[in-house]
Order: sequence, then structure tokens, then C-alpha cells
Amino acid sequence: MKTLELNTAIDIGFDFDELLRQVHAVGKTVLAVHAAEVDRDARFPKEAFAALRHTKLLSAYVPTEFGGMGLNIVQIGQVCEALGQYCGSSAMIYAMHCIQVACVVHHAQDSSYYRNYLWELVADQRLMASATTEIGTGGDLRSSVCAIEVSGREFKLTKKAPVISYGGTADDIFVTCRRSPESPASDQVQVLVRRGEFTAEPLSTWDTMGFRGTCSSGFTLTAAGDVAQIMPTPFDEILTQTMHPYSHIVWCSLWTGIAADAVNLARSFVRAEARKTPGETPISAIRLAEVDRVLQEMRHNVQSLTREYHELLKQNDPEAFRGFGFSIRTNNLKVTCSQRIVEIVGQALLICGISGYRNDSKFSLARHLRDAYGAALMVNNDRITKLNATMLMVHKEAF
Repeated sequence: MKTLELNTAIDIGFDFDELLRQVHAVGKTVLAVHAAEVDRDARFPKEAFAALRHTKLLSAYVPTEFGGMGLNIVQIGQVCEALGQYCGSSAMIYAMHCIQVACVVHHAQDSSYYRNYLWELVADQRLMASATTEIGTGGDLRSSVCAIEVSGREFKLTKKAPVISYGGTADDIFVTCRRSPESPASDQVQVLVRRGEFTAEPLSTWDTMGFRGTCSSGFTLTAAGDVAQIMPTPFDEILTQTMHPYSHIVWCSLWTGIAADAVNLARSFVRAEARKTPGETPISAIRLAEVDRVLQEMRHNVQSLTREYHELLKQNDPEAFRGFGFSIRTNNLKVTCSQRIVEIVGQALLICGISGYRNDSKFSLARHLRDAYGAALMVNNDRITKLNATMLMVHKEAF
């Protein structure tokens, strides 16, 4: 089994605090300015990603030896939380992109093709997407209908994906498929297909309650390319060591950002109310104190699991991810955070009252609430809880 390649530190001279200030500046001047329009029109946040490309954030997790920033997962989580405070859709797209970058960084540095690809990603700030789910598998990531067909040095594939987030805009897409037409559904590989090498025929549109700007339509994806584009590590290992924990961490981080912005709006509303009655604390301030406590707990839980994952990566031992304990904790984080974000935004709405309910108010929480309800559906919480129940029945140690 291959060891993981990873980022555990950044350059000594790198000022991450300054980078985070730049992220917030981009959030305030670009993401927040266009967030309502992105949500209303369910369109890709092109202004946000022009700004993120300009600041080289699409290669933030790429190691410095390839020209990237070399940020670690703790820092990426902080960036995702910061972006989530300004536009949930932009933050979600960025988080999903970072998941794909991590798959390359952790599992493909032995490949000359992928080493060159990392340089290209940094130079061109390429946006990576993923086609993992498939019609006919019931949402099971560990099963594929699509199979890659190899002839000499070339491959071809066709996959019916019910969801490919920002698939119409991405530069490159990681596709999960069976290793060969003869392989069982669970014998999977990932292959990178590049714009110009694939066609995407729409299967569905994306008109949803929340996260509308992710443009997560369904497509029939047809692609061809060089066999060097097939990831050298089996998908099962990529999913266990990287995709599963990394996804839940960055998702929960950006959900924390959305929740934090809701609390900030509630705080601003309470302050405005307090100015009307100087010297008297509004009754709504009590509810504000309560919801701030819940936000603190949510953030602490995300940071705790993120640090644990970071430490596991530093051990450079793929076997560390095989135990059920870490997987159960990762799943619990996702389920808990997806519930907390709804609770927090709902409490902020009660604080702001009709001002939070209105779409034309500076205290509007409509987009926050609609995005919040999407969290439980990204890998449905019932599926995750059932999986945890199965693992708990065979897990022998307390953790």
C-alpha cells in the first residue's frame, strides 16, 4: 500500500493570517456583492472564481515544490469557513474543488502525468470537479455501473451522473468508474478527464432551494484520453483516506461560515434594537447569547476533527484510516453540523424577526436558511447514520 503524500506545513515565511485577511477582503468586495444574484439566477459565481484565481487560491493545497501555497487541511478549513460567510455556493464549489486537489496531492505524486498536472493547475488555476454518483447505484459511492475501456494507450468511458456540481464550467472532472467492463461494481478507479476530451449532455437542470450557484445538474459524460490519466491508487483507498474525511471537513467548515454570518446578522440586528433603548438590554440579546454558544460548539467540533485528521496525515500511515473509530467520528461531525446549521440560522431568524424573513432586508436570512437545509442532503444523513449503526455493531473499542 502506498504512503500518502500530503501537506503538513507551509513555508516559514508564509503569512497565513495575511492570506486569510485577503480571503475576507475578496469575500466582502466580490462574493457578497454577487451572492444574491448568483442565488436568484442559479448561475455559476464567475466573479468569485475570477477573484479566487487571481489570488491563486485554486492551488492553495498544492505543495510548494509544485508552485502552490502548500496549505494544510487546517488552513484550508479556515479558508472555506471564511468564504462561507459571504456566499455559500462559492464556498461549496471551492470546497469541492479542494477535495479533488487533495486526491491528486495525496495519491498521485508518483505519477509523472499528475506531477505535471499539479504544475499546470498552479499556472492555469484550473477548476476541478467530480463525477462520483451514478444513475443505477442508489447513491453508493463504492459502486459503479460505468466501466473504463482501455485499448493500447487510450481509454474511453461513458457515465450517466445525476449530479456533477459546476460540471458545465469545470476545466477538469474526476470520474469514478469500474476498472474494466469485466470488473465487479466495487473494483473502482478514478480518471481525470480534461475539457476538450469530454462531452457532457445534460440529463437534468438545477432549480433548487439552496446552494443554487453550484449548478449541480446531471450529465451523460462521454470521455476519452491517455491511460496515464487513470489514478494510480484504487478508488477505495482514495475514498477512505482522503475523499471521505476531507469532504466532511471542508463542508462542515463552510457550513460554519454560513452559520457565523447568520449570527453576525442577528448581532447587528440586536445592536440596532439596543440603540433604540439606551441603557437597556433587548430581550433578543438573550437568544443571541444562546445561539452564539451553539455556533462556538459547532466550530469547536469542526476544528477538533480537522486537527485529528491533520495528525493522522502526519503519521503517513494509510492503515490509520482503516479503523471504524475515525470514520464514525467523521460521519458524526457531518450529521451534527448539518443539523446545527439549521438550528443556528433558525434562531438567528427568530432574533431578526420579519426583517430576517424579508428578501429585501439587509438582515435577510432567506438564502442562509435555504442553503442550511441542503447540508443534510449532501450524502443523506439517514444513509450516514445507518452506516454508523452498522460499524458500531462490530466496533469493539470505545473511542
